[in-house]
Amino acid sequence: MGVLKKYGDLLPLTEKTPNVNLEEGSTPLIYLPRISDKLGIKLYGKFEGCNPSGSFKDRGMVLAVAKALEDGKRALICASTGNTSASAAAYAAYAGIPCFVLLPAGKVALGKLAQALMYGAKVIAVKGNFDRALELAREGAEKTGCAMVNSVNPFRLIGQRSGAWEICDVLGKAPDWHAIPVGNAGNISAYWAGYNEYFKLGKIKTLPRMMGFQAEGAAPLVTNQPCPNPETVATAIRIGNPVSAHLARAAVQESSGEFNSVTDEQILSAQRLLASEGGVFAEPASCAPLAGILKLRDLGKLPEGITVTMILTGNGLKDPDTAMSQVGKPIEINDTLEDLMRVLESK
Repeated sequence: MGVLKKYGDLLPLTEKTPNVNLEEGSTPLIYLPRISDKLGIKLYGKFEGCNPSGSFKDRGMVLAVAKALEDGKRALICASTGNTSASAAAYAAYAGIPCFVLLPAGKVALGKLAQALMYGAKVIAVKGNFDRALELAREGAEKTGCAMVNSVNPFRLIGQRSGAWEICDVLGKAPDWHAIPVGNAGNISAYWAGYNEYFKLGKIKTLPRMMGFQAEGAAPLVTNQPCPNPETVATAIRIGNPVSAHLARAAVQESSGEFNSVTDEQILSAQRLLASEGGVFAEPASCAPLAGILKLRDLGKLPEGITVTMILTGNGLKDPDTAMSQVGKPIEINDTLEDLMRVLESK
């Protein structure tokens, strides 16, 4: 149905807002029984990798692009660690307008770079980190009149609230904990705003604790200090100075939640666990929440029996190289039944 049509009554649409629609949203909320049993909780994964461009960014991008078109804008610009670029490029292609994306050179997963190029965006590799790319994109938008579609665009975060509404619609309530990876820090505040809106409408009776998880090498909200040289295998959250940090801090404080950091090793271990025991292949950044939940369990800080939703922000195919670096190679055999049986009967 698409986010604009499904939740149009909760979004700032007008008669002049064009109906942009790539059938984004309505992503599955997957109950994970085997991992739930391990943790002693009810764990659900909101698999945003099922969105058209393979990440949660589409929820906000559809509204940002629709409002940009309504405002007469005829080109998009953004900085990105990968997912925003793919989403912006996809919606620009749908709308038939140019898209310029600034990426930190050599720091973007191959799957995301391929998407932006295939959608027809003009990709600009900046010899600097994401934070510098964002500064340049903002300056470029001001000078050219391109629509800036990073999360500094308020419509991006409004559209992303729809994820919270879908969770509540499926569960019939809010979860006890909402676990989410934090990079540029807009999504955690968008979900918090979405839950609050449903609460005010009487659709839910309680609000969740917002639990934000960052990679140890890029954890400015955990350390309360900017990280000038962020480094992590979780490229989607390799951001050292989040533009929406103030909103994220407010969401965590108001919900009695907290920020935590996890190591790259913990993230990759969680990615393998999610795939091998949950049947869901998500990109590394998506798995920071599961890594964090496992960490809190080991520290005795995970209450038994609670309902937890974690946002799996992007598809694992976004970063196949990282996945392949963790697993063995295929077993090669001759084309004989004898060789096949030797493998089938091995332990």
